[in-house]
Amino acid sequence: MITIQELLYNRGLDRNAKVKLVRHKDNRQDLYNLYRTNLQEFLSYQNSQSKDVFKGVDYIISFVGEEGLLSRFVGVYKLTDRQKIADNHFEYQMEEVLEQFDDLKERVIVKWSNAISWHQWIKNEMEVIEIHPGLHYKQFTDYFDFILNFGELNEIVTKQYRDWKKMLSVTKGIYLISDTNTGKLYVGSAYGEDGIWGRWNSYVSTNGHGNNKTLKELIEKNPNYGSNFQFSILMLLPRTITAEEAIKKEQLFKNKLGTNSFGLNNN
Repeated sequence: MITIQELLYNRGLDRNAKVKLVRHKDNRQDLYNLYRTNLQEFLSYQNSQSKDVFKGVDYIISFVGEEGLLSRFVGVYKLTDRQKIADNHFEYQMEEVLEQFDDLKERVIVKWSNAISWHQWIKNEMEVIEIHPGLHYKQFTDYFDFILNFGELNEIVTKQYRDWKKMLSVTKGIYLISDTNTGKLYVGSAYGEDGIWGRWNSYVSTNGHGNNKTLKELIEKNPNYGSNFQFSILMLLPRTITAEEAIKKEQLFKNKLGTNSFGLNNN
């Protein structure tokens, strides 16, 4: 059995912090739809309470209640301020903790241990019932320790995973595409304003070819051919590098790997 506690602590949640699990459920309105369509209103709902239920709390783990005892994880929030507005009204200020937990939001379903108690201390273990399909928690850790297949890259770009977007958009570089079907390689450079993220986004939007002549021919013959491609980074480039300098570095790797003569590069 996997518990939400195990999942979050392994992601870096402070084990010494005072944490509450909170399940929002309101028969008067669809809170999940509110969360999806009007996040600010949902947060106002979460931050306004008739009792001082979050007194002394460092973090809340937020869920939206679904059928029966099922509850959908929608984020980790750090409490930054608390005010008593009236005898029966408390307002809290919270900041969402995004970096470690963003790709888990809306995907993790737990079984609530006690439907009557909508806020409980984290010591009350709750079983993870379902984890919706995704990257299986492949977080961005380092520029040189990953190889993404096209399906993973497509998911990262389409769902705008923040850790990947943040790190790939702030750097330029030389990248490698490997064709696992033939073993052939393609070397490219990313030197635009949005860095590697911007260049790789073009591969996703073109079903895998990024407007490269040879790759485009493969995709035109077989629209699913991009599933054979794997993406990785060979070298990082300075943010101030010129297009001419980046292309020189790109050519160096083409020569080293022989991608013009034996690979997928055509210039």
